[in-house]
Amino acid sequence: MKKDFFKPCILGFLFTALSLGLQAQDPPPPPPNPSANGNGVVGGPAPIGSGLGILLGLGLAYGATKVIRKNSEKVISKNSEEE
Repeated sequence: MKKDFFKPCILGFLFTALSLGLQAQDPPPPPPNPSANGNGVVGGPAPIGSGLGILLGLGLAYGATKVIRKNSEKVISKNSEEE
């Protein structure tokens, strides 16, 4: 049963990772000069799209694994109680 569950999870994760990584994106604009406006803030917006997709995919796989294990423990305990 584990092989039946993990194969689609792995394939889904790989598909998600590859599809997010292979998208062509424009290069980001150069950062503004922090000393130009006088506030001295350095940095800017960071792209979080790819990391967020991977994090969501791993979270879904982890949650599904937990649910399946919990359900299989219930089935095993029911079968042992009936005997």
